Amino acid sequence: MSDWPIHGTISGPIVMIGFGSIGRGTLPLIERHFNYDKNRMVVIDPSDADKALLDERGITFMQLAITKDNYRDVLTPLLTEGEGQGFCVNLSVDTSSLDIMKLTRELGVLYIDTVVEPWPGFYFDPAAKPETRTNYHLRETVRSEKAANPGGTTAVSCCGANPGMVSWFVKQALLDIAKDLGQDAAAPADREGWAKLMQSLGVKGVHIAERDTQRTKHPKPMDVFWNTWSVEGFISEGLQPAELGWGTHEKWMPDNMCVQPEGSGCRSARFLLQPGANTRVRTWCPTPGAQYGFLVTHNESVSIADYYTVGEGLDPEYRPTCHYAYHPANDAVLSLHEMFGQNGKPQSKFHVLDEDEIEDGIDELGVLVYGHAKNAYWYGSQLSVEETRRIAPYQNATGLQVTSAVLAGMVWALENPTAGIVEADEMDHARCLEVQLPYLGPVKGYYTDWTPLEGRPGLFPEDLDTADPWQFRNVLVR
Repeated sequence: MSDWPIHGTISGPIVMIGFGSIGRGTLPLIERHFNYDKNRMVVIDPSDADKALLDERGITFMQLAITKDNYRDVLTPLLTEGEGQGFCVNLSVDTSSLDIMKLTRELGVLYIDTVVEPWPGFYFDPAAKPETRTNYHLRETVRSEKAANPGGTTAVSCCGANPGMVSWFVKQALLDIAKDLGQDAAAPADREGWAKLMQSLGVKGVHIAERDTQRTKHPKPMDVFWNTWSVEGFISEGLQPAELGWGTHEKWMPDNMCVQPEGSGCRSARFLLQPGANTRVRTWCPTPGAQYGFLVTHNESVSIADYYTVGEGLDPEYRPTCHYAYHPANDAVLSLHEMFGQNGKPQSKFHVLDEDEIEDGIDELGVLVYGHAKNAYWYGSQLSVEETRRIAPYQNATGLQVTSAVLAGMVWALENPTAGIVEADEMDHARCLEVQLPYLGPVKGYYTDWTPLEGRPGLFPEDLDTADPWQFRNVLVR
């Protein structure tokens, strides 16, 4: 495809915070799909490793770390320079999404990020209580700001592949299931309608079920953490407590599961007193079939469970279970084993695999919607690295699923500039997927008869709930 559509005009300055793997991949998508003045674009990053990409385009680069002490002084003049409405694209680690989001809304500047990121120190604070180290806690800081200051300039929170794109997949999957069950397949008009639809279909839960099969050309060396996206981001979330949205159909809790305290917010999620990247769950993806995944905490585990709740509080009328079930690339799995084998101490070197280092493979990322009359339905993207090389530079398949979601979120924000603070669940999924689909490779749905009770060797006694296959008791690897 060479005639890429222009989706809108960014009339003011663009400030991109962070120029790692996702920033590099987002840059050419901004160039293709928006009218903007590149002389008013600024990229900020502590590292100048990829400064040449900006120099050849004539884009200003600032080698600087955005900190709690300098973010207002640095960002305010950049975002308000000249006429028009600016756009802040925050793709960094170790910067407070909430503080920067609040500043941009004060300035009337559009904003997007891919995660609720804190200032440095949050993830590894040994004095912090476990409940405050969760994504639930991070999300509630943003939801509290939304409640206190509704409306206003649009700020899109947590809009990457996941969280982000997968929330749009959930909505499309529900419409597909409803149609196949002979129900009204019209898209509901509001959150309450979507929640009632999921409830009426008998859905018990959603796995964000992912299998990354991208293989490298050369073996991974010792003492290096390899990943297909941010190593810092993966380690940070992987060492947070394993966390999931907790459904009303669940009848059993692990002994080390905790609930969020009363008065802390929607209470849609619970967490385990163990790291997510060292917690395994059973799930299913189309290519491998049954597989193990890691129960890594993610914003969408909390937000999807919250969005589809009927009722309120810890024990509502209906709520689905929702969690990530992530099988990363084999080299990332090996990297995790090495790290946890060293008592959780990260390797001395981090490396994100670029498209030239990968031999082949796909990132199969979708949602497994389960417990309904047709058992389970996986809907998602099966993007290959070969397809990625053909259609977008500077990234692998994992990266393009993220950067294309950032693109879709930016388009939605431009078209809805006064929507206030929003998550992907609250956006028009059809419009966002319309923008993103050209970058996702095959996007398909698959029904499966698989349940977590299948494929067990039966050589040892197990504590299972055979009457209800989709209980978390059966999903969690113990």
